[in-house]
Amino acid sequence: MRFQKLLCCLFLPISAVTFAQKMHLSDPQATKETQNLYRNLKKLSVKAYLFGQQDALAYGVTWKYQDGRSDVKDITGDQPGLVGWDLSHIENGSAVNIDTVPFIKIKQYIRKSYAKGAAVTISWHGNNPMTGKTAWDPEPGTVASILPGGSKHKVFTAQLDKIAAFLGRLKGSHGEAIPVLYRPFHEFTGSWFWWGTKDATPEQFKQLYRFTVNYLRKTKHLHNLIIIYNTGTEFNNSIEYLARYPGDDVVDMLTFDTYERTDPATDKSFATDLSTRLSVIEKIARDKNKIAALGEVGYNGVPYATWWTGVLAPALEGHHIAYVLLWRNAGYKSNDKSTEYYVPYKGQVSEADFVKFYQLPQTIFEKDAGRLKLYN
Repeated sequence: MRFQKLLCCLFLPISAVTFAQKMHLSDPQATKETQNLYRNLKKLSVKAYLFGQQDALAYGVTWKYQDGRSDVKDITGDQPGLVGWDLSHIENGSAVNIDTVPFIKIKQYIRKSYAKGAAVTISWHGNNPMTGKTAWDPEPGTVASILPGGSKHKVFTAQLDKIAAFLGRLKGSHGEAIPVLYRPFHEFTGSWFWWGTKDATPEQFKQLYRFTVNYLRKTKHLHNLIIIYNTGTEFNNSIEYLARYPGDDVVDMLTFDTYERTDPATDKSFATDLSTRLSVIEKIARDKNKIAALGEVGYNGVPYATWWTGVLAPALEGHHIAYVLLWRNAGYKSNDKSTEYYVPYKGQVSEADFVKFYQLPQTIFEKDAGRLKLYN
């Protein structure tokens, strides 16, 4: 019954289908599977969106590394239609990423998601190439030092080599490259990362972005990447959103990250601002023949029992986006004695509402993603 609703939802008018078929990736050498995913995400965005979560298959609030499990599946019986991963610390030769997930496991999870028809997105909280400290080290001069001709340029390209090696080894059962929704330098409109506004001028950031994408494509010969331009919430109009835009030839999708931080029972600003900003990037996507999506979203602890169908779903209603990515269910964190999660687990106050959200025809999880054959 759910898939029948989905099929009705995705019957597009001929004009919409034709438009979707005219979509082209910024990489003219993109693999067949990557082209197909991009085209199908555009079609999907007319009436529905993939539901995703960061690190969903590796751990949940109370468990780690249990094959086939996720907090999402515990509640719905289905996995997310999109799973996010991070490659931080791979640049140091580490065996595990910033969230202590082994890279060998991340590869396995990616292959499983791809085999089931789900999509994969990757980010990188890479260490500062100039100082060797974390991504949260916006030391002045960093970006200038890693651009071509800079004193740390070779350090940066060595980091990119490690990323490229990982991405290049992602293969399907027939040896084909697994498509990746790759969002380099996410939240670059904030000041907290070394690639953000505290150090890089708009022109320097554009140079960094263009160099990175072209290095992965032309030097490392990776043609399975759908490139995502991913800001924070530091924009109110198209001019502000595009202030650091590096060019249509190195961008495929337009996104931003946003989080609920107030009580939606008394403060409606999150939903209002989310809807307004989605309208901004959707118009830009139409004008540039790109795809819009929601890079990261969430409400830590989800204390509002009907947040899914009472806040998030209504805010997304009427918008045309390809996916929504919730952040990770980190669980208890000993460093600050807090518990972090963005998707409910069994017994959590918003569990029942999340099931209702799952049952909406516009939310696409793994089973529906597989039936839609996004890579064909």
